[in-house]
Amino acid sequence: MSELENPGRPALLEMYRIATLIKQADDRFIALIKAGLIASPYYSPRGQELIPAAVSVNLRASDYVVTMYRGIHDQIGKGIPLRPFVAEFMGRATGTCKGKGGPMHITHVASGLPVTTGIVGAGLPIANGLAWAAQLKKTGQVTVCNFGDGATNIGAFHEALNLASLWKLPVVFVCQNNGYAEHTRYDLGTSSATIADRAVAYGMTGVTVDGNDAIELWRAARDAVGRARAGEGPTLLEAKTFRFRGHLLGDDSHYIPKAEMAAAMAEDPLPRYRAWLVVQGHASEAALDDIEATNAAAIEDAVEFALASPFPDESELTTDVYAMEARA
Repeated sequence: MSELENPGRPALLEMYRIATLIKQADDRFIALIKAGLIASPYYSPRGQELIPAAVSVNLRASDYVVTMYRGIHDQIGKGIPLRPFVAEFMGRATGTCKGKGGPMHITHVASGLPVTTGIVGAGLPIANGLAWAAQLKKTGQVTVCNFGDGATNIGAFHEALNLASLWKLPVVFVCQNNGYAEHTRYDLGTSSATIADRAVAYGMTGVTVDGNDAIELWRAARDAVGRARAGEGPTLLEAKTFRFRGHLLGDDSHYIPKAEMAAAMAEDPLPRYRAWLVVQGHASEAALDDIEATNAAAIEDAVEFALASPFPDESELTTDVYAMEARA
């Protein structure tokens, strides 16, 4: 395997570590919600773990990632520390936003996560702003903006792609196309055959890849990030995938044909990737078990830290708000 065209062993194992950490954290969050320890709507990324895993290993620590409410996989992929991350989910004062942002607004600037939005498609123009700042300051930073296929039918998507292409902004637009915009099947709400087709209208590179194939994703992300960092402008990267747990926790996915769901579950990308790593000789079963055990220990440490942390004091209601910053 040529490391020019394929990821080397360290990158392969890092992608596995990140993808399994996402799955394990997702399982733990759901258990905590069902136990009544987290009170929040929850949007599981199960099934889409390989996308941020493959993208993030092509990023630098100083690069930015913008994501939305279904974004814990993107946040973990960028390397947000688990203790403040879990604490924020639980609304604790030790969280990334002092427990006041919650899952909808996970922010950790030190990790390159300046914003998580709770509004579909709202992150695209924000990503342009971050990319423009990097371009003006000549920092070499790249911004990755994650969104779903439903977001590509709002005005902000088209405005953001037009401006990014016009100004050659260093941004990678990653559409995680799981086939359903909330409860609406892709072909009932979108006229183009693929999301990547829409890149043509704005004169930028558009690529559709199998979002469940780690190697294909890695190559596409490497190329897109490389174009952005070289000053060659944005890329629209469409990763076709599936979501296993509905639009949000409690959604029974009744609008998805059972055969379609069963076929997707049978092709679960994580066990497939694990088996491929072993068969190709990149890792032993024991080595991959060790990775998952280390992940599990880190997650439990973060949960214990969060449970032992206090909730924000009532005095925090009027701190860290825009009016305070404007007066300063």
